Amino acid sequence: MANFYTDNKHLRFQLTHPLMEKIIKLKENNFAEKDKYDFAPIDYKDAIDNYDKVLEILGEISGNILAKNAESVDLEGPSLENNRVRYARGTEENNKALIEAGLLGMSLPRKYNGLNFSIVPYVMSEEIVSRADSGYANIWGLQDCAETIHEFANEEQKQEFLPRFNKGDTAAMILTEPDAGSDLQSVQLKATFDEEKNIWLLNGVKRFITNGDADIGLVLARSEENTSDARGLSLFLFDNKKNDCFQVRRLENKLGIHGSPTCELIFKNAPAQLVGSRRMGLIKYVMSLMNSARLGIGAQSVGLAEAAYREALKYAEEREQFNKTIIEFPAVYEMLTDMEVKINAMRSLLYETARFVDVYKAYTFIMQERKLEPDERKELKYYQRLADIYTPLLKLFSSEWCNDIAYDAIQIFGGTGYMKDFPVERIARDARITSIYEGTTQLQVVAAIKGVTNGSFLKKINEYAEELKGTEYEHYNDVLLKMVRQYEDAVNKVHKAENSELLDFQARRLVEMAGNIIFSYILLLDSIRDKEYEKSARIFIQKAKADNTAKASYIFDFDIELLKDYRK
Repeated sequence: MANFYTDNKHLRFQLTHPLMEKIIKLKENNFAEKDKYDFAPIDYKDAIDNYDKVLEILGEISGNILAKNAESVDLEGPSLENNRVRYARGTEENNKALIEAGLLGMSLPRKYNGLNFSIVPYVMSEEIVSRADSGYANIWGLQDCAETIHEFANEEQKQEFLPRFNKGDTAAMILTEPDAGSDLQSVQLKATFDEEKNIWLLNGVKRFITNGDADIGLVLARSEENTSDARGLSLFLFDNKKNDCFQVRRLENKLGIHGSPTCELIFKNAPAQLVGSRRMGLIKYVMSLMNSARLGIGAQSVGLAEAAYREALKYAEEREQFNKTIIEFPAVYEMLTDMEVKINAMRSLLYETARFVDVYKAYTFIMQERKLEPDERKELKYYQRLADIYTPLLKLFSSEWCNDIAYDAIQIFGGTGYMKDFPVERIARDARITSIYEGTTQLQVVAAIKGVTNGSFLKKINEYAEELKGTEYEHYNDVLLKMVRQYEDAVNKVHKAENSELLDFQARRLVEMAGNIIFSYILLLDSIRDKEYEKSARIFIQKAKADNTAKASYIFDFDIELLKDYRK
């Protein structure tokens, strides 16, 4: 029996990070519900045990149901019948298994039929499901909508919608339009308030909506007349089960993630409920929703990469050429080692980011119950700033590396990998979207560059260096601090030009230089807890040093006049 949780020791390693004790105490409000719910934990150890057991169940379902259905779902895909979506047979089986196991809405409070899990085990579940079938992970992962409802909706809306997630209701982020993809402030779908019926009505078209025919939708719409920017947009709750003023006009025919229906939608006087305050739809609520989604894409990317690596490793250990298995050839074992190192790095960054989110989200909810103490407010701001700069960094690196790893997996299979006989062909197709949706890699650079220009990345890097002091890996600080100085010099070089176009042009190189240093430190700090990570740290640092040197050289030697040669 396959189990995608217990067969991956790296998951429990991340689940038991030292910061988790603080996170769980905050999330459980010092275990205040232990007498109210018989399944609420009584202490930290009990909470970890709960996480462990639930993830083990999810791992078993993922390994024995989701993964086995993945090929048939990819071939069959969803269909459109009478303007409504019908899932593939395997997708229906996946839903049934997870609903029966009570694994939906796991991060919601217990009063809404959730398990009150923190972000870390929830993100871990996304990684596990994505390893089994990344297309289905898009349906599973849209539970993120529940988090947004929980954070910003009123209590009446929470009582109406949140308990439905545990019962199996699906969700969708209904944001993009034919003329508003990445530029969401251009959204034109109209929301008008009907005074007589005392309800909002939605009219317009949405496009490229993942799981668009879901039971519960969060819809970004223009509520303010005579506006054309983000200040005219509000967020709405749409109940697909209670109206017939909505149609799925078409299903997109996609390269990958075939199990996940991508829809074009038409709203015709569709009733909806306003979430929170008017005008804050994009500025506050959707930005929060998108950050959660980007964390989810990070998990999806790690899961896909893990699946690709395991397929490639198994094949390389079995395939013989020239009287020996191909894993014995340096050209192959270097590729496999690089895959493993990247996966360890991206997974470490994934859960580092998830922990930052966990702490600041916990304080945000505590703040709704009582006034925070000064040191608590300081911690909230600290972790929120880190989450804000680490989330785009994670999305950038994990999605790009996921594609690299899937590409290399096919290369190891050779011609066989190009055929549909093995999962790597499907994995490579599924991987391609990760660097596009929920904000392209280029947009992640725009978000992450703030961490470069305001010194936030550098400040955190210095904190990592302090943590390394006094450990057996302190000697790495000599190498890494040289990389830090090189990074600072590159940043200063660009700043001195006082040219915003040059900053945008060099932004990705600067962000990736910072990322390489951060990955190096995180892997070393993981090595303190488990020496098996030292190999990955050592290899990564060697390559990061060379990569940063190349990027720095390009920045230092770049003549600003050359920008003219790049413009079209």
